[in-house]
Amino acid sequence: MSHTLDRLIYMANQIARNLALQHDPEAATADHIAKFWDLRMKALVFDHLSAGGEGLEPIAAAALKGLQHKGAPKPQSQATVFNAVHEAGGSDAG
Repeated sequence: MSHTLDRLIYMANQIARNLALQHDPEAATADHIAKFWDLRMKALVFDHLSAGGEGLEPIAAAALKGLQHKGAPKPQSQATVFNAVHEAGGSDAG
């Protein structure tokens, strides 16, 4: 595995662990990845998932499978709701 892929696996697992106590941790994880990861990051981890997904924890793997096959879920928290009041930009970073 490449260093980049190792880092993405680590990040996906970390997101899943941080959101494990949400009402729907898989959807919350998928929502976060859909909103904050760029297309290259998602493509690399989706390729890895299609090859077996070694190293991905169950919630992270399930979230990525759902994201890959069904697309992004509805927003799971206020942190991923953008432009709710027609603000400029597409980020909560300022």
